[in-house]
Amino acid sequence: MRLGLYVFAALTLAAIIGALTYTINPNNYVVEVMGINFNFPIAVWVVLPMFVLLIFTIFHMIFYSLKSYFKLKKWQRDAATLDDALYWSLVNEPKEQKYAMNEFKNSAVLLGKSSLNLLDSVEGLNPRLSKVVNIITKIKNGEYVDLKENKMAKVFNEGNPHLIQNRLNRLEADSEFVEEVMKSSSKFSTLVREQALEIFARKETFYKARKYAKIFDAKNFHIMLERVNGEEDMGLTSEILNDFISALKLSCTDFVKIANITKKHFAPDQNLALFKGYQQENPKAQNAYLYLLFEYELLDEANAYLEEQEENEFIKFRALYELKQEHKKFKLEDLIDTDTICK
Repeated sequence: MRLGLYVFAALTLAAIIGALTYTINPNNYVVEVMGINFNFPIAVWVVLPMFVLLIFTIFHMIFYSLKSYFKLKKWQRDAATLDDALYWSLVNEPKEQKYAMNEFKNSAVLLGKSSLNLLDSVEGLNPRLSKVVNIITKIKNGEYVDLKENKMAKVFNEGNPHLIQNRLNRLEADSEFVEEVMKSSSKFSTLVREQALEIFARKETFYKARKYAKIFDAKNFHIMLERVNGEEDMGLTSEILNDFISALKLSCTDFVKIANITKKHFAPDQNLALFKGYQQENPKAQNAYLYLLFEYELLDEANAYLEEQEENEFIKFRALYELKQEHKKFKLEDLIDTDTICK
């Protein structure tokens, strides 16, 4: 019952009882307290205890109303804190929160140490949580979400899986973003850099790739090379090839794969000159150079090169040379598989 209504009802009841008492007995009654005489009508003495009870009841109700009010405020603050904890756990950026009520603290504290994995959309959430659930669902479904437009650009820290996935989604849909990552690769996570590099290698030419040679790796360099013989103009020149060879850490197998591509793209003299220089600077290119000598049937040069090496080196090529001396119809592929030259 509301306090005002209760007071009105209590006063009305007291007035009715006082009036009835006065009607029955309008006389006064004297009470002496510590030598002081209190002379009031009997109706007043009858109603007086009701007033005393009313005053104590009002104080009682005010006390417990205030107590309930402050407790409710604590619940409301903790509910808002829980809402905030759910938000940060949903975006995979859990933050420790302080709770006033043990009923919240004893369980909700887990949200400060964990992230929620959203399995499906949820209905009936408040606008803030509904917005973040919608955004995360879109990201998981492969859509790119403009976080700045949704005022969430500062919500995700670098390395956040939702941020990384959103950037991966953007890479597939935005070619300009691919080059943005290539230009500022240090600003992005390893996974985003690798994906951007792979997309770039699948789509762009060596003209554009040349300036990014230092951030390329052997895997994506080979992806570009494999496109050379299948496309009209990839823009591969000896100068561009030199830039990549200088920038990359290549293995023996890498050099052989490169030679297998360039033999169809460059003239024999040009190709041999390139790999002669590579093997002088990097011993891992020696097998590739020998491979080209045999491919171009330059047996005298191959023999001269083998004689300069240790007898226990390049056994396969030595065997091939001996066979070709006796049976010139033997081809390199008859004895040596290009995939196993370096083994």
